[in-house]
This record gives sequence, structure tokens and C-alpha cells, in this order.
Amino acid sequence: MQKRFQVTRPAKPHLSLTVRAVSICRMPNLAGVRRKYARKLRRKAHLKSRLLVRAFAEVPREHFLGPGPWQIVRVHRNPWRIRPSTFRSFYRTTRDSHPRRIYRDILVGIVPERLLNNGMPSGLAKWFDALTLKRGERVMHIGAGTGYYSAILAHVVGPTGHVIALEIDKDLAERARTNLSSLHNVELRNADGTTYDPGEVDAIFVNAGANRPCPLWLDRLKPGGRLIFPLVTVPPRYWGTAGVMIRVTRRDNGYEVSVVSRVGIFPCIGATDRDDDALVADALKRRSNQRLQSLRRDPHEVSDSCWLHGRDFCLSHKPLPPS
Repeated sequence: MQKRFQVTRPAKPHLSLTVRAVSICRMPNLAGVRRKYARKLRRKAHLKSRLLVRAFAEVPREHFLGPGPWQIVRVHRNPWRIRPSTFRSFYRTTRDSHPRRIYRDILVGIVPERLLNNGMPSGLAKWFDALTLKRGERVMHIGAGTGYYSAILAHVVGPTGHVIALEIDKDLAERARTNLSSLHNVELRNADGTTYDPGEVDAIFVNAGANRPCPLWLDRLKPGGRLIFPLVTVPPRYWGTAGVMIRVTRRDNGYEVSVVSRVGIFPCIGATDRDDDALVADALKRRSNQRLQSLRRDPHEVSDSCWLHGRDFCLSHKPLPPS
């Protein structure tokens, strides 16, 4: 049976804590806090990958967020539709600088004045789980921010794997480079994810919204390779974008497609076009994205099977032809 101790604090003189909680309060060892955080993410995001759960239990989130206290995003019904002028009411400050404050399923500001945040752990966990990563795989992460989720991916693929982390913002890229400097299987580049050529990869994760899948992303997937990107519209009056997270798998006979979840996210520079917005918005209104089965790159006429018929691609309800 676990013993209990009485711990005296000025604000709560008779607070009873377990031995584990006492050690967390007095020592910087956060192993137990991280394991609990990872278990909660596993349940909330219905994670199947043990490697991913272990990564969330072992990668120190505080290392990538700078010193506390931290700016935490308040709960909003539609957080991606908050106007920039209201950003001060968008955050609250943690009551102290103890790292346990950020081991919850919360958005933490990395550049609050620009409404840039370290993403929601349960959302990223769900999308990473859909990538079905394995040890030794080569991954490109577009939109690395300050590096926390690149470190999660690096932990999953292990020392024999490799993560190419791209961040187009120079200041964020410098922060990420410093934060990731001890990880030898991560390559940080201050580069545009729509034009940077990584060579062949097993998986690509795009952490910024796009109107379309860039041809380079599709071309660089190995057979069996997976791409996950947010297909979004770009409202002109709001800081965020809304859409769906698309998973694309390269098969011998084409590209297989499915929808992972809804998403609200910043746009990806170079992967959004105002002219394409109407097409994406119209497709999203039809609410039939769960029936998507393929991504077509062959020239063809628009038909009832075309959910989103773009200029150089088509997300279709039509299944792949037999291989």
C-alpha cells in the first residue's frame, strides 16, 4: 500500500499528497507527470502506436517552450476564428513556472502576440498515429515551430530513423535548431516546405494548412509512403483556417485517400491560393469527405465521383483501380 504524508504549504496547510506527488513538488524529476500525460493522450486520441505513447511520455515539452510562466490558450468554442485584436484575452498565464503546468492537453503560446502556439497534443498525437510510423523510417515534418513535435517524431522513428524538420520562420527555426541540437537523427532546415526537396521519404506531415497537396509531396513518397496534410480554406478576416486533415498513401496503382479529422490551423505559405479557396469551400460544404477513396493526378472530366476537382489533382470518391 502506498504511504501518505502530510505536506505543509502556506496556502493549504493541511494538504495530503502521495509520495509520488511529494517528489514531483520537491524535485525536478517529471517522469511520473509525463507518463500520466501520455496515458491521457492515449485514451483521448485513441492511440494505437506504443512508440508514440512512449515518445510523449519521455520527450520534455518544457525544453521546447522556453522558461515559464507560460501563456495558455483559453477555451473557446471556435479558437481558429478569434480576431488578432483580441489576442490578450485569448491567453491566460500559468500561476507558476513549474513544468507540470504544461503537461496537459492544452495549447501553449510560443509567440503569443502572433497567436502562434505549440499545437494541441491530442490533435497532433491523433495525426501522428495515422502516419503509422515505424523504427528506421525517414520523415519530413513541415512547420516544425520550436521543435517539440519534431522531437516526438524523432523519438518514434528511433536512432536509425531520420526526421527532416522544416520551419520557414527564421526566428522559430533558430529556436528549433537550438532545442533539437542534441538529437542526431533530426535535420533542421529554415526552408519552404512546398519547394524543399527531401529526397524519397516514408512519411510527410504538414503542420500548416493548404488548398491542395503540393506535387513535390506526392512525388517524394516512397511506395507505401504516407502524407498527412490539412486541406483548408483561408478566411480573409481571421487568423486561422478551417478544414479537414487528409491522409494520402502511395500505392502501386495510385494514391489512396481518407479523412482523419477536422482541423483549424495556420496556412502554409506557398500551398494556399485564393483562387482555389472557392473550390475547397464548396467541397467542404458537401459534407461527403468521409467517402473519399483516392487522389487522382490523371487528366479527366469532372464527374459525380469528384469531391474536389483541382487544377492538377482530384480528391475522388472513386476507388483505386485493381493493381
